[in-house]
Amino acid sequence: MNTNPRSVLETLTTVRDYIRWGATRFSEAGVFFGHGTGTALDEAAALVMHVIRQPHDMPSGYFSAVLTFEERERILHLVERRIEARVPLPYLTHEAWFAGLKFYVDERVLVPRSPIAELIENQFQPWLVPDAVGDVLDLCTGSGCIAIACAEAFPQARVDAVDISGGALEVAGMNVRAHGLEETVRLVHSDLYQQLDGSRYDLIVSNPPYVNLQEWRALPPEYHAEPRLGLESGEDGLDCIRRILAGAADRLKPGGVLVVEVGSSAEALAAAFPEVEFLWLDFEHGGEGVFLLTAAQVERHRKLFEHSPGPETAAAGHSPP
Repeated sequence: MNTNPRSVLETLTTVRDYIRWGATRFSEAGVFFGHGTGTALDEAAALVMHVIRQPHDMPSGYFSAVLTFEERERILHLVERRIEARVPLPYLTHEAWFAGLKFYVDERVLVPRSPIAELIENQFQPWLVPDAVGDVLDLCTGSGCIAIACAEAFPQARVDAVDISGGALEVAGMNVRAHGLEETVRLVHSDLYQQLDGSRYDLIVSNPPYVNLQEWRALPPEYHAEPRLGLESGEDGLDCIRRILAGAADRLKPGGVLVVEVGSSAEALAAAFPEVEFLWLDFEHGGEGVFLLTAAQVERHRKLFEHSPGPETAAAGHSPP
């Protein structure tokens, strides 16, 4: 495989050439995909299309178009940075897509990739009546993608977007302004519910940290480029989720729903709360590990959630606090 920069710039000229070359370089280098693309070819295509500022579904007839020398240099630079730094491509392009919307991202936030996007696009039906949704809470908002997508799906609603990270809220603020939603989305610097007023919500939605410590240590380098605060959540991955469950009863309106992504910790959650009838949602476009509870269910299990021990306490046989 030709990796000499000068030779590549002189011998490769078209969009097709650079997608093919980039895909081969990514495959040979063994980079990991999972931040918006699933294959080396898709990753290379996304990178090239970003550089030439064209949509990912550009007609195939344009793939024979000759790139400018500056475009070729920019593609080479990004391909080599992707390989050498092992950071997700969206951190290099500062661009990610979620629920059909474009977002700015950098190393202060996770790269948007939650299957919750599909639920938002369907307005959480049949569990909610879209026109009746007046208040939405997005916990652990990160880039603000879920909050902003909810604001677009429920234009009549007020959306509170909460994060403990000031850096994440700076990124979320950029995205709120980019989408013109300053009057709709309120950013709140808070550790989950702590800094919220007495508001109650028709929908509480969250993609919180849920990776257990052992799993986090074994993740590919691309995931370690993301903020640990947004990924790792204790020995069993449930530290943050327990706290979300414990406070939900006081924050949901009657008829409201709680939707939380727990990903790889779904089995641990079900084992920790065997009495709870979690509804595990299915996704047409892929994804798993997202549960839904109604306000009535959350209230029914209020005491259980409020007094749930962590894994170390439970293993030692201690009584709940």
